[in-house]
Amino acid sequence: MSRPFVRALLLALGFAAIAGARAEETAAPVPAAPPLTLEECIARALQRNFTLKIQDFSTDIARESLNAAKAAFEPTFTATATRAVSQQSTSTSTLDGAPTIGPRSDTTDTRLGVSQPITTGATLGLSTSLDRRATNSTFSTLNPAYNSDVALTVSQPLLKGAGTAVNRAAIERTQLGVSIATLDFESQVLQVVRDTEAAYYNLVFAREQKLVKEHSLELAQQLYDENKNRKAAGVATDLDVLSAEVGVANARNGVLTAEQTVRDNEDQLIALIGQFEFDTPLGDVRLPADVDPAPSFDLSYKLARDNQPDFLATRASIQQLEIDANTAKNSRLPSLDLGGALGFNGTDRTYGTAMTRVKDADGYNWEVDLSLSVPWGLHAGRARYRSAQASLRQQQARLQQVEQNLLVQVRAGVRAVETSRQSVAIFGQATQLAEKQYELELARFKAGLSTSRQVLQTQDDLEAARLNELQARIDLRIAYANLHQLETSSLSRYHIALAE
Repeated sequence: MSRPFVRALLLALGFAAIAGARAEETAAPVPAAPPLTLEECIARALQRNFTLKIQDFSTDIARESLNAAKAAFEPTFTATATRAVSQQSTSTSTLDGAPTIGPRSDTTDTRLGVSQPITTGATLGLSTSLDRRATNSTFSTLNPAYNSDVALTVSQPLLKGAGTAVNRAAIERTQLGVSIATLDFESQVLQVVRDTEAAYYNLVFAREQKLVKEHSLELAQQLYDENKNRKAAGVATDLDVLSAEVGVANARNGVLTAEQTVRDNEDQLIALIGQFEFDTPLGDVRLPADVDPAPSFDLSYKLARDNQPDFLATRASIQQLEIDANTAKNSRLPSLDLGGALGFNGTDRTYGTAMTRVKDADGYNWEVDLSLSVPWGLHAGRARYRSAQASLRQQQARLQQVEQNLLVQVRAGVRAVETSRQSVAIFGQATQLAEKQYELELARFKAGLSTSRQVLQTQDDLEAARLNELQARIDLRIAYANLHQLETSSLSRYHIALAE
């Protein structure tokens, strides 16, 4: 590529940039968005983030499952009413008592009842009935006859299905399920908070990087102007001017790339704190002025082990599997059920007198029954029990794995904070050195003791040092955010209260 062509290309880029700048100046000014704080971003994320909205439905589903499990011990009311008429075409015996036509019966039965399961596995039942029976038989002494009764029934398992622990297993399990769903929601909240912090800090870096690139462009432009003046004075060559032009072009390209990075990071933050609001400008963002003190591993690990949702959810799932194992252990037993019933009845010519006779307890009945059912070999129950034990041991091993991973993550998180703190100090010193080297090289250039290439090199070194320092400060904030997520201290830091 020839030198005239390169120079023409660079000048064309320069004119295009100037034309774009003038077009922006003539365009209507866009009002500046208000400053945007990290706390405001987190508050908006907790209200509008899609991930949290989706996870919240899982918590609602778990609560409704608990209500359904509790409903198993609610009473059940029953009511039946039956009217039946039977008319035969002819009598088949003189004992029918119907000399003209065949026997006829007209029956009306009504019954009300309530049954109540209780946590021992028993089922209590109470019912009452009122019946009317009419016939055309001349042998019937009460016609119509009214019958009323009251009956109490009890059925209690003695082996399989007996006991409070077995019968409340579904409720206890779903209560733990609600706790697990709540912990999963807390875990999502912590993740959203951490992601919002990281997106906010990354946007700070992108915008600060853009400012650094723009400052580098200003320095490159100043060097280009200086070289043109020096060439006009006869103390610089065309190569010096061309080198400065290339430096301006490279700096302008760096600004364009930085602007794209800013827009990408703005979209990432909006995706966390908004809903399809990508045309809404984001206000000024800044790093918090204060920095947390150096972390303590012992304190961080204790906070993580006591409060980390994944660890607590795994422990709750172990409790669920313990309930399943106890239920499966009971299911190995044969079925042995004890039943009993006691009833009183009365029959008379009217409803009222029939019911009175029930209270007098002249008519009664009772029964006691015992039933046994034994599957051959009890193989299915034993297999389910062994499967439940294996699932329990599997989850216990997973809990140990989660605890070990949590230990490793906290150790790595503490080290990341400590390393980042040192990096901030080191890169800060490197920036100071790069600034002094650039000032010295620029002074040497103005004194005719250096070249444009050397000045551009020190300028690139200064830009890299500033970006490294900025990146170290961002890495420190993100390292703290990761550690706070493990400790679950993000909730208290941003005053987040979760519903129980």
